[in-house]
Amino acid sequence: MDPPDPLKTKMPARKRISLEEEYSKPTGITADDIAKLRQWLDTQPHLPKNLTDLDLILIYHKCDRSIQVSKQEIDNQYTLRTLFTSFFKDRSLNKDIENFFLTALVTILPNRSKAGDAIFYARILDTDVNKFDFASAIKGVFMMLDLWQYEEGTWPGLTFIFDLQGIKMGLLSKLDIQNIQQFVAYFPDAILAKFNGLHFINTPTFMDRVNTLTKAFYKNENIQKFIVHQNGSNTLEQIIDIDILPKEAGGKFKSLEECQQDTLEKIRANEDYFVEENKKRIVEALRPGKPKTIADFFDSVEGSFKKLEID
Repeated sequence: MDPPDPLKTKMPARKRISLEEEYSKPTGITADDIAKLRQWLDTQPHLPKNLTDLDLILIYHKCDRSIQVSKQEIDNQYTLRTLFTSFFKDRSLNKDIENFFLTALVTILPNRSKAGDAIFYARILDTDVNKFDFASAIKGVFMMLDLWQYEEGTWPGLTFIFDLQGIKMGLLSKLDIQNIQQFVAYFPDAILAKFNGLHFINTPTFMDRVNTLTKAFYKNENIQKFIVHQNGSNTLEQIIDIDILPKEAGGKFKSLEECQQDTLEKIRANEDYFVEENKKRIVEALRPGKPKTIADFFDSVEGSFKKLEID
């Protein structure tokens, strides 16, 4: 009998971090704070009523424990998740998402950064441009980010490392304006964590084109958090202990294949989580005042995109 395929093996589902664990963290967040947010939420007819206390804690932590800012962020967060259907509608391990996880790796590294941040590592493993779909890639990344937060709760901060080893310039041709617009509107300002940096490593010779794209769309305060590490430099060591990277990236952690298997097994085991998360959406017909549409977010982005030329 053939041994079981590790990519088809379903591991036991992980449980959501308990509220007791979350409140024991040195965040300063209390149950009374969340009760106040819940009381306000119950007065908003258009917002989802099935938000958990953990959902509210993540937002409240991101907003530096400001009740007023958190109210705005709750509305913004679930409005974006409702309107941006390419990334947030019917999230499940369907064919397109499974293909993404079979051709790319997204994982949380085993130790924190030197500043205490959780570290999210991503790398394309199969660099065949024909196999890459931008919308599925972003959808998969956000799915895993949500799932890790479901398991671990708040982090002091979140740092991304995007390993560009082997990436091809043809990948840029797979980007389209609609999905770029939606990605820019959501990342990094709307992710449910305190974003502290996106670090590019093993950069290709055409990295300047990527920088052009980045500068065209992002605000200055975010541009400063997008850091390119020159090949051969040791600047990344100022951020993390290199040993925590996967073995093929110069570290002593698991191999890329082992990390990939762990990620796919994790999402297979937690499909019920996404069934419930898919229900946390806005009902625009019930919104007091004027309903929001996708056009409300993109007046300036499309103009910037049209000025770009990528040879």
